[in-house]
Amino acid sequence: MLKGYNGKILRLDLSTGSIDYESIDEDIARKYIGGVGLAAKILWDETTVDTAPLSPENELVFMAGPVTGSALPKSSRYIVAGISPATGIWGQAHSGGYFADELRHASLDGIVVRGQSSKPVYLWIKDGKVELRDAAHVWGKDTWEVSDMLQKETDAKASVACIGVAGEKLVKIAGIMNDGKQGRAAARCGLGALMGSKKLKAIAIRGTLPLSFYDEEKFKESTDKILAFCRNRKLEERIAGDSHVFRSFFEFGRVPVKNWSEGSFEEGYVYTDAMRDAVPLHCARCPNSCLESYKLKSGERHMVWEAWGPLGTNCLIADAEVMQQAYTLCNKYGLDTISAGAVIAFAMECYENGLITKEDTDGIDLVWGNQLATMEMLKKIGEREGLGELLGEGVKTAAERIGGDAYKYAMHVKGLEFPAHEPRALASHALGYATGSIGAAHMETAGADHLENCMELDDPRTSPELGFPVALQRFETEGKGRLVAVTQDLSCMMDSLTVCLFLGMGPGIQPSHYVAVLNSATGWDMNLKDFLKTGERIHNMKRMFSVKRGISRRDDTLPARVLTDRLTSGGTRGNIFDMDVMLDEYYSYRGWNEDGIPTRAKLVELGLEECL
Repeated sequence: MLKGYNGKILRLDLSTGSIDYESIDEDIARKYIGGVGLAAKILWDETTVDTAPLSPENELVFMAGPVTGSALPKSSRYIVAGISPATGIWGQAHSGGYFADELRHASLDGIVVRGQSSKPVYLWIKDGKVELRDAAHVWGKDTWEVSDMLQKETDAKASVACIGVAGEKLVKIAGIMNDGKQGRAAARCGLGALMGSKKLKAIAIRGTLPLSFYDEEKFKESTDKILAFCRNRKLEERIAGDSHVFRSFFEFGRVPVKNWSEGSFEEGYVYTDAMRDAVPLHCARCPNSCLESYKLKSGERHMVWEAWGPLGTNCLIADAEVMQQAYTLCNKYGLDTISAGAVIAFAMECYENGLITKEDTDGIDLVWGNQLATMEMLKKIGEREGLGELLGEGVKTAAERIGGDAYKYAMHVKGLEFPAHEPRALASHALGYATGSIGAAHMETAGADHLENCMELDDPRTSPELGFPVALQRFETEGKGRLVAVTQDLSCMMDSLTVCLFLGMGPGIQPSHYVAVLNSATGWDMNLKDFLKTGERIHNMKRMFSVKRGISRRDDTLPARVLTDRLTSGGTRGNIFDMDVMLDEYYSYRGWNEDGIPTRAKLVELGLEECL
């Protein structure tokens, strides 16, 4: 039996109602690990270029990794993958909380869902026992209600991953929420719409079974080393609910302002003031926290940066109470806060320039900073009503349908909206957004900002193991092709282990620590070179998945606004990057041709002959 793994993937066909189990082949596990790697292999094998994102043939894959749910700190992540309804290419999203922990302790490593139910259903799993149940009574309910109702029906300690009304109505920016009011979200790529197309309202899961590892003593030793790093004061400060670094984001010019058209928003500092008395909220087995509870006039609430930025500063809203209401509304509807904020900022700029009228908005005065308008438009998006139906398709489609100059205001890559980090602020974000496997993705290059000395840290960050013995500078382009490629490969491994990417940001933590954890869990003898090569294999398979669907160099770019317009204020004022220079270096390092296609030699080197 595979050590570290439960060795079982649940297979659910909603068209027939059949439930089966599949064992994990060790050779496949060694090549793709788990998480995003194993999901990529499954989707490559079982979908085609003709598979439509919302068709029954598209698969929705929930996957954990071989160390998920263990004593390893931050090992409580899971990934969701499928052909993205938002972009039509490779789609993946990640979430924390407790769902992955319960999945693994229920004796599973993953769930693959295909087909389409004729009626709303939910899946109930308890220690490996599976039941498909009617969900008519929770269809139309928000994610908080669903979580509460299904815990009462199943187990008070069950973790519930579900969609809201937005997912039911196939809104393309809908995500999958888990753990109720904690608001954990696998939000990106519109995978909530894919779940909704299958009429799968939720998965409720409870696990109490133990995990086993090849060498329990060495596994504990390797995880204890990482736990010590996690308790390092600087890592605690770096992660502290995101909020600790918000002020440095403002100072470095990393904050999105007015649909990425301005470099500073002084009123936005109200958010840092609101966070002074924050209380951390933890995922399972996490000694740190990236989510916090804040004491506001309306009561105790919580928030993350990827909501503050898109829904706040990017729309010129500077009211913490309103931001909290908007964040809560998105979570209840099951909307990606990144994309929701992006489409509203886009609509505000279109409204400002006469491309959208008050008649289009049903009387809503969609001007910058209008708090009520933002709330009303979020409801319209979630309900797929009026202008909200168009905005729920994402900025790329909305701009195409509005026409005129609307495309100038659509801030996306490959159809996926920008996260809450200004790409002109550091080269790794600019190139990382442009080359991201899902589109504009900041977490695929997690940790690169540290290596570019773009955090408020006492010491410049280095990584000799990754080939960066000295700190880099954020505005320099030389060497950033290699930086982005290497951090993308490392992120693929973290996402295949399904370990939180914040773990890779800590002082003293190096990739070799993860290698030791993986080897002690599985009994393998992988070295650092093998580890990073495996990440490279996974990234290249995801690239080929999208290349087969038409992606090439012409898509590896940024909107003209961030390529040519220099900000006039803030910590990023005056800076733009030469994308062609960075792309050439990136493609060369990757072993791809000048059009961004992995070469035959590279695919053979990685053992990806099936992708030729």
